[in-house]
Amino acid sequence: MILEEKTLSSEKIYNGKIINLRIDTVELPDHKYQKREIVEHPGAVAILPITDNNEIIMIKQYRKTVEEVLWELPAGKLEVGEDPKKCAIRELKEETGYSAQKIELLNIFYTSPGFSDEKMYLYLAKELNEGNPTPDEDEYVEIYKVKIEEALKMIEDGKIKDSKTIVGILLSKELI
Repeated sequence: MILEEKTLSSEKIYNGKIINLRIDTVELPDHKYQKREIVEHPGAVAILPITDNNEIIMIKQYRKTVEEVLWELPAGKLEVGEDPKKCAIRELKEETGYSAQKIELLNIFYTSPGFSDEKMYLYLAKELNEGNPTPDEDEYVEIYKVKIEEALKMIEDGKIKDSKTIVGILLSKELI
């Protein structure tokens, strides 16, 4: 069986500052038809900053969408045409104040492919230099250093709920 869906039509419903919404009419492999609500997102980066003492630089911030304060890796949205690595360098500096002498791509993944096309670029940042954060005017974050072992325990205990952060921390096990 062929698992692909053929798009028959596409209608833009909403164009926003961060996301767009469209509804596609598709033909399924069994020749039935279905509507798909799709969130278009320009993509994002997340950064796994690890100190020489095997600590992860993490942030805590309130997320209105889930009405909770979440533990997260520094991250941010790609600007149109922006190179993901440059975005990672910028977001690390803005959110935490840290800059990295070494930054490398660890993984690329889709955050929620059931309804969104958002692609996340996950970078490892090492040889960190501390500086002053310059968050966006509507961004309020607290910065923490968390030992990798403690971060893994926080995932097990359900304290870390953010998927990009879970992916990054689980990948960090391979780095220590």
